[in-house]
Amino acid sequence: MAAATVGEADPAAREGGTDFIGVQSPDWDESQLRKYAFPTQPIPRLSHTDPRAELLIHNEQPVVLTDTSLVYPALKWDIAYLQENIGNGDFSVYTADNHKFLYYDEKKMANFENFLPKSKRMEMKFSEFVDKMHITEEMGGEERVYLQQTLNDTVGKKIVVDFLGFNWNWINNQQAKRNWGQLTSNLLLIGMEGNVTPAHYDEQQNFFAQIKGHKRCILFPPDQFECLYPYPVHHPCDRQSQVDFDNPDYEKFPNFKNIVGYEAVVGPGDVLYIPMYWWHHIESLLNGGVTITVNFWYKGASTPKKIEYPLRAHQKVAIMRNIEKMLGEALGNPHEVGPLLKTMIKGRYEQDLS
Repeated sequence: MAAATVGEADPAAREGGTDFIGVQSPDWDESQLRKYAFPTQPIPRLSHTDPRAELLIHNEQPVVLTDTSLVYPALKWDIAYLQENIGNGDFSVYTADNHKFLYYDEKKMANFENFLPKSKRMEMKFSEFVDKMHITEEMGGEERVYLQQTLNDTVGKKIVVDFLGFNWNWINNQQAKRNWGQLTSNLLLIGMEGNVTPAHYDEQQNFFAQIKGHKRCILFPPDQFECLYPYPVHHPCDRQSQVDFDNPDYEKFPNFKNIVGYEAVVGPGDVLYIPMYWWHHIESLLNGGVTITVNFWYKGASTPKKIEYPLRAHQKVAIMRNIEKMLGEALGNPHEVGPLLKTMIKGRYEQDLS
Protein backbone atom coordinates (compact mmCIF):
# COMPACT_ATOMS: atom_id res chain seq x y z
CA MET A 1 0.00 0.00 0.00
CA ALA A 2 1.36 3.42 -0.91
CA ALA A 3 2.11 5.70 2.00
CA ALA A 4 -0.52 8.34 2.68
CA THR A 5 0.46 11.77 3.93
CA VAL A 6 -0.74 15.34 3.79
CA GLY A 7 2.71 16.15 2.45
CA GLU A 8 5.75 18.16 3.34
CA ALA A 9 5.85 21.93 2.90
CA ASP A 10 5.91 22.47 -0.85
CA PRO A 11 7.81 25.46 -2.26
CA ALA A 12 4.94 25.80 -4.73
CA ALA A 13 2.38 26.01 -1.94
CA ARG A 14 0.26 29.03 -2.59
CA GLU A 15 0.35 32.27 -0.68
CA GLY A 16 -2.77 33.70 0.86
CA GLY A 17 -4.80 30.51 1.09
CA THR A 18 -6.96 30.84 -2.01
CA ASP A 19 -5.64 28.77 -4.92
CA PHE A 20 -7.40 25.42 -4.68
CA ILE A 21 -6.41 23.38 -7.73
CA GLY A 22 -9.11 20.93 -8.66
CA VAL A 23 -10.99 21.35 -5.39
CA GLN A 24 -13.13 24.41 -6.01
CA SER A 25 -16.83 23.63 -6.05
CA PRO A 26 -19.57 25.25 -8.08
CA ASP A 27 -21.17 25.99 -4.69
CA TRP A 28 -18.46 28.52 -3.70
CA ASP A 29 -15.66 30.55 -5.21
CA GLU A 30 -12.38 32.07 -4.08
CA SER A 31 -13.91 35.49 -3.46
CA GLN A 32 -15.56 33.95 -0.37
CA LEU A 33 -12.22 33.06 1.23
CA ARG A 34 -10.36 35.46 3.49
CA LYS A 35 -6.81 36.31 2.43
CA TYR A 36 -3.85 35.41 4.65
CA ALA A 37 -0.11 35.89 4.31
CA PHE A 38 0.97 32.24 4.69
CA PRO A 39 1.07 29.37 2.19
CA THR A 40 -1.27 26.36 2.32
CA GLN A 41 -1.70 23.03 0.62
CA PRO A 42 -4.95 21.09 0.12
CA ILE A 43 -6.05 18.41 2.55
CA PRO A 44 -6.81 15.17 0.66
CA ARG A 45 -10.47 14.56 -0.24
CA LEU A 46 -11.14 10.82 -0.37
CA SER A 47 -13.87 8.23 -0.18
CA HIS A 48 -14.09 6.58 3.22
CA THR A 49 -13.51 3.27 1.42
CA ASP A 50 -10.17 4.45 0.00
CA PRO A 51 -7.27 2.69 1.79
CA ARG A 52 -5.36 5.98 1.75
CA ALA A 53 -8.05 7.55 3.93
CA GLU A 54 -7.72 4.77 6.49
CA LEU A 55 -3.95 5.20 6.53
CA LEU A 56 -4.21 8.96 7.04
CA ILE A 57 -6.52 8.50 10.03
CA HIS A 58 -4.26 5.76 11.41
CA ASN A 59 -1.28 8.13 11.11
CA GLU A 60 -3.30 10.94 12.74
CA GLN A 61 -3.22 13.17 9.68
CA PRO A 62 -6.24 15.14 8.41
CA VAL A 63 -8.46 13.97 5.57
CA VAL A 64 -11.86 15.01 4.19
CA LEU A 65 -14.16 12.00 3.81
CA THR A 66 -16.75 12.66 1.14
CA ASP A 67 -19.19 9.77 1.46
CA THR A 68 -19.49 8.45 5.00
CA SER A 69 -23.22 9.26 5.29
CA LEU A 70 -22.29 9.96 8.91
CA VAL A 71 -24.92 12.68 9.36
CA TYR A 72 -27.13 11.89 6.37
CA PRO A 73 -30.45 12.26 8.30
CA ALA A 74 -29.34 15.77 9.38
CA LEU A 75 -28.69 17.06 5.87
CA LYS A 76 -32.28 18.30 5.84
CA TRP A 77 -31.60 20.47 8.89
CA ASP A 78 -32.04 24.17 8.35
CA ILE A 79 -33.05 26.94 10.71
CA ALA A 80 -36.78 26.42 10.14
CA TYR A 81 -36.59 22.64 10.73
CA LEU A 82 -34.49 23.05 13.87
CA GLN A 83 -36.70 25.79 15.25
CA GLU A 84 -39.72 23.54 14.90
CA ASN A 85 -38.13 20.37 16.26
CA ILE A 86 -35.11 21.04 18.47
CA GLY A 87 -37.08 21.52 21.66
CA ASN A 88 -37.32 24.11 24.40
CA GLY A 89 -33.97 23.63 26.10
CA ASP A 90 -31.38 26.35 26.70
CA PHE A 91 -28.61 26.94 24.17
CA SER A 92 -25.21 28.55 24.62
CA VAL A 93 -24.94 31.51 22.24
CA TYR A 94 -21.85 33.70 21.87
CA THR A 95 -21.89 37.28 20.67
CA ALA A 96 -18.85 39.19 19.40
CA ASP A 97 -18.22 42.70 18.15
CA ASN A 98 -16.57 41.32 15.01
CA HIS A 99 -16.22 38.07 13.06
CA LYS A 100 -13.74 36.40 15.47
CA PHE A 101 -14.91 34.08 18.24
CA LEU A 102 -11.84 33.45 20.42
CA TYR A 103 -12.58 30.64 22.85
CA TYR A 104 -11.93 31.25 26.55
CA ASP A 105 -12.25 29.10 29.65
CA GLU A 106 -14.42 30.94 32.18
CA LYS A 107 -12.92 28.87 35.04
CA LYS A 108 -9.45 30.29 34.34
CA MET A 109 -10.52 33.93 34.25
CA ALA A 110 -9.71 34.28 37.97
CA ASN A 111 -6.02 33.72 37.10
CA PHE A 112 -5.94 36.90 35.01
CA GLU A 113 -7.98 39.64 36.68
CA ASN A 114 -7.58 42.10 33.80
CA PHE A 115 -8.63 39.61 31.11
CA LEU A 116 -11.54 40.85 29.00
CA PRO A 117 -13.14 38.20 26.77
CA LYS A 118 -13.67 39.25 23.17
CA SER A 119 -16.95 37.38 23.01
CA LYS A 120 -19.77 36.96 25.51
CA ARG A 121 -21.74 33.80 26.28
CA MET A 122 -25.44 33.79 27.13
CA GLU A 123 -28.13 31.14 27.47
CA MET A 124 -31.30 31.41 25.39
CA LYS A 125 -34.02 29.39 23.71
CA PHE A 126 -33.47 28.42 20.09
CA SER A 127 -36.21 30.76 18.91
CA GLU A 128 -34.51 33.62 20.76
CA PHE A 129 -31.23 32.77 19.02
CA VAL A 130 -32.95 32.82 15.62
CA ASP A 131 -34.52 36.21 16.36
CA LYS A 132 -31.17 37.60 17.53
CA MET A 133 -29.39 36.27 14.45
CA HIS A 134 -31.98 37.80 12.10
CA ILE A 135 -31.81 41.17 13.89
CA THR A 136 -28.00 41.08 13.74
CA GLU A 137 -28.12 40.29 10.00
CA GLU A 138 -30.59 43.11 9.35
CA MET A 139 -28.43 45.61 11.24
CA GLY A 140 -25.58 44.81 8.85
CA GLY A 141 -22.84 45.82 11.30
CA GLU A 142 -19.77 43.97 12.56
CA GLU A 143 -21.55 42.20 15.44
CA ARG A 144 -22.00 38.45 15.07
CA VAL A 145 -23.65 35.58 16.93
CA TYR A 146 -22.64 31.92 17.11
CA LEU A 147 -24.54 29.01 18.70
CA GLN A 148 -22.37 26.29 20.25
CA GLN A 149 -24.35 23.69 22.15
CA THR A 150 -23.81 20.06 23.10
CA LEU A 151 -26.71 17.94 21.83
CA ASN A 152 -28.46 16.55 24.91
CA ASP A 153 -31.70 14.95 26.06
CA THR A 154 -33.69 18.20 25.81
CA VAL A 155 -33.94 18.00 22.01
CA GLY A 156 -37.24 17.09 20.36
CA LYS A 157 -38.28 13.65 19.13
CA LYS A 158 -37.53 14.27 15.44
CA ILE A 159 -33.99 15.43 16.25
CA VAL A 160 -33.51 12.29 18.35
CA VAL A 161 -34.69 10.13 15.44
CA ASP A 162 -32.29 11.93 13.08
CA PHE A 163 -29.46 11.52 15.61
CA LEU A 164 -30.10 7.81 15.99
CA GLY A 165 -30.00 7.52 12.20
CA PHE A 166 -26.40 8.75 12.00
CA ASN A 167 -23.93 6.19 10.66
CA TRP A 168 -22.88 4.99 14.09
CA ASN A 169 -21.62 1.67 12.69
CA TRP A 170 -18.92 3.47 10.71
CA ILE A 171 -17.82 5.89 13.43
CA ASN A 172 -17.94 3.26 16.20
CA ASN A 173 -15.74 1.09 14.01
CA GLN A 174 -13.28 3.97 13.64
CA GLN A 175 -13.23 4.39 17.42
CA ALA A 176 -12.59 0.68 17.99
CA LYS A 177 -9.85 0.40 15.34
CA ARG A 178 -7.95 3.37 16.77
CA ASN A 179 -8.41 2.32 20.42
CA TRP A 180 -9.84 5.75 21.13
CA GLY A 181 -11.62 6.46 24.36
CA GLN A 182 -15.30 7.25 24.71
CA LEU A 183 -17.34 9.73 22.70
CA THR A 184 -17.32 12.80 24.94
CA SER A 185 -19.78 15.06 23.12
CA ASN A 186 -21.56 16.04 19.94
CA LEU A 187 -21.35 19.80 19.60
CA LEU A 188 -23.90 21.58 17.40
CA LEU A 189 -22.48 24.72 15.76
CA ILE A 190 -24.66 27.27 13.98
CA GLY A 191 -22.88 30.34 12.67
CA MET A 192 -23.45 33.38 10.53
CA GLU A 193 -21.62 33.85 7.24
CA GLY A 194 -18.06 35.00 7.77
CA ASN A 195 -17.79 33.82 11.38
CA VAL A 196 -14.25 32.77 12.33
CA THR A 197 -13.00 30.49 15.08
CA PRO A 198 -9.31 31.46 15.36
CA ALA A 199 -6.52 28.88 15.40
CA HIS A 200 -6.51 26.54 18.38
CA TYR A 201 -5.93 22.88 19.16
CA ASP A 202 -7.97 20.32 21.09
CA GLU A 203 -6.87 17.40 23.24
CA GLN A 204 -9.42 15.09 21.62
CA GLN A 205 -9.93 13.37 18.28
CA ASN A 206 -12.59 15.07 16.16
CA PHE A 207 -14.78 14.12 13.20
CA PHE A 208 -16.10 17.48 11.98
CA ALA A 209 -19.34 16.81 10.06
CA GLN A 210 -20.66 19.60 7.86
CA ILE A 211 -24.46 19.76 7.49
CA LYS A 212 -25.39 23.09 5.91
CA GLY A 213 -23.33 25.72 4.10
CA HIS A 214 -19.57 25.67 3.59
CA LYS A 215 -16.68 26.14 5.99
CA ARG A 216 -13.02 26.67 5.26
CA CYS A 217 -10.75 24.72 7.60
CA ILE A 218 -7.03 25.54 7.81
CA LEU A 219 -5.00 23.06 9.86
CA PHE A 220 -1.44 23.13 11.17
CA PRO A 221 0.42 20.09 12.53
CA PRO A 222 1.62 19.92 16.15
CA ASP A 223 5.25 20.41 15.08
CA GLN A 224 4.38 24.03 14.19
CA PHE A 225 3.68 24.77 17.87
CA GLU A 226 6.49 27.33 18.09
CA CYS A 227 5.12 29.20 15.06
CA LEU A 228 1.67 29.74 16.58
CA TYR A 229 2.54 31.01 20.06
CA PRO A 230 -0.25 29.54 22.21
CA TYR A 231 -1.35 31.33 25.36
CA PRO A 232 -0.02 29.89 28.66
CA VAL A 233 -1.86 26.85 30.03
CA HIS A 234 -3.29 28.85 32.94
CA HIS A 235 -4.62 31.64 30.70
CA PRO A 236 -8.36 31.64 29.83
CA CYS A 237 -7.35 31.39 26.14
CA ASP A 238 -5.22 28.27 26.72
CA ARG A 239 -4.77 26.26 23.47
CA GLN A 240 -5.48 29.35 21.33
CA SER A 241 -2.89 31.10 19.16
CA GLN A 242 -1.91 34.63 20.17
CA VAL A 243 -1.28 35.54 16.52
CA ASP A 244 -3.85 37.69 14.73
CA PHE A 245 -4.01 36.06 11.28
CA ASP A 246 -5.52 39.22 9.78
CA ASN A 247 -2.65 41.39 10.99
CA PRO A 248 0.26 39.30 12.29
CA ASP A 249 2.84 41.05 14.45
CA TYR A 250 6.08 39.56 13.15
CA GLU A 251 8.22 41.45 15.67
CA LYS A 252 6.34 39.86 18.53
CA PHE A 253 5.79 36.50 16.82
CA PRO A 254 8.70 36.09 14.34
CA ASN A 255 8.31 32.33 13.82
CA PHE A 256 4.85 32.88 12.34
CA LYS A 257 6.69 33.70 9.10
CA ASN A 258 7.51 29.99 8.85
CA ILE A 259 3.92 28.73 9.16
CA VAL A 260 2.49 26.41 6.48
CA GLY A 261 -1.18 25.38 6.56
CA TYR A 262 -3.24 22.55 5.13
CA GLU A 263 -6.74 23.48 4.09
CA ALA A 264 -10.06 22.31 2.78
CA VAL A 265 -13.51 23.75 2.20
CA VAL A 266 -16.13 21.34 3.51
CA GLY A 267 -19.75 21.28 2.41
CA PRO A 268 -22.89 19.31 3.30
CA GLY A 269 -22.08 15.63 3.85
CA ASP A 270 -18.31 16.12 4.13
CA VAL A 271 -16.55 14.88 7.27
CA LEU A 272 -13.14 16.32 8.16
CA TYR A 273 -10.93 14.31 10.49
CA ILE A 274 -9.09 16.75 12.80
CA PRO A 275 -6.44 14.81 14.76
CA MET A 276 -5.64 15.54 18.40
CA TYR A 277 -3.29 18.47 18.90
CA TRP A 278 -3.61 19.64 15.27
CA TRP A 279 -4.26 23.38 15.18
CA HIS A 280 -7.37 24.41 13.26
CA HIS A 281 -8.72 27.75 12.10
CA ILE A 282 -12.35 27.53 10.96
CA GLU A 283 -14.36 30.10 9.01
CA SER A 284 -17.84 30.17 7.51
CA LEU A 285 -17.47 31.41 3.95
CA LEU A 286 -18.09 35.07 3.22
CA ASN A 287 -21.56 35.65 1.74
CA GLY A 288 -22.23 31.95 2.21
CA GLY A 289 -25.26 32.07 4.49
CA VAL A 290 -25.79 30.21 7.74
CA THR A 291 -23.58 27.19 8.47
CA ILE A 292 -24.50 24.13 10.54
CA THR A 293 -21.93 21.60 11.80
CA VAL A 294 -21.83 18.74 14.30
CA ASN A 295 -18.56 17.68 15.96
CA PHE A 296 -17.92 14.12 17.16
CA TRP A 297 -15.28 14.38 19.90
CA TYR A 298 -13.48 11.29 21.22
CA LYS A 299 -10.88 10.86 23.93
CA GLY A 300 -7.56 9.77 22.47
CA ALA A 301 -6.05 6.31 22.85
CA SER A 302 -4.57 5.56 26.24
CA THR A 303 -0.80 5.95 26.66
CA PRO A 304 0.94 2.77 25.47
CA LYS A 305 2.80 0.72 28.08
CA LYS A 306 5.95 0.89 25.98
CA ILE A 307 6.88 4.40 24.86
CA GLU A 308 8.54 4.62 21.44
CA TYR A 309 11.32 7.14 20.92
CA PRO A 310 11.86 9.67 19.52
CA LEU A 311 8.60 11.12 20.78
CA ARG A 312 6.14 12.54 18.27
CA ALA A 313 5.33 16.26 18.16
CA HIS A 314 1.92 15.92 19.85
CA GLN A 315 3.48 13.92 22.71
CA LYS A 316 5.96 16.75 23.30
CA VAL A 317 3.07 19.24 23.39
CA ALA A 318 1.38 17.10 26.03
CA ILE A 319 4.62 17.05 28.08
CA MET A 320 4.93 20.85 27.87
CA ARG A 321 1.34 21.24 29.04
CA ASN A 322 1.94 18.93 32.00
CA ILE A 323 5.10 20.79 32.99
CA GLU A 324 3.23 24.11 32.99
CA LYS A 325 0.40 22.62 35.04
CA MET A 326 2.74 21.02 37.59
CA LEU A 327 4.79 24.19 38.00
CA GLY A 328 1.67 26.29 38.48
CA GLU A 329 0.47 23.93 41.19
CA ALA A 330 3.87 23.67 42.88
CA LEU A 331 4.45 27.43 42.86
CA GLY A 332 0.91 28.25 43.91
CA ASN A 333 0.79 31.11 41.44
CA PRO A 334 0.49 30.64 37.65
CA HIS A 335 2.17 33.99 37.05
CA GLU A 336 5.44 32.60 38.48
CA VAL A 337 5.63 29.82 35.88
CA GLY A 338 7.03 31.95 33.05
CA PRO A 339 9.80 33.64 35.10
CA LEU A 340 10.88 30.27 36.55
CA LEU A 341 11.08 28.66 33.08
CA LYS A 342 13.16 31.61 31.83
CA THR A 343 15.51 31.25 34.82
CA MET A 344 15.89 27.53 34.09
CA ILE A 345 16.77 28.06 30.42
CA LYS A 346 18.57 31.41 30.15
CA GLY A 347 22.30 30.96 29.60
CA ARG A 348 22.05 27.17 30.11
CA TYR A 349 20.35 25.69 27.04
CA GLU A 350 20.86 28.54 24.58
CA GLN A 351 24.44 27.68 23.60
CA ASP A 352 26.59 24.76 22.49
CA LEU A 353 27.75 23.01 25.66
CA SER A 354 29.97 20.44 23.94
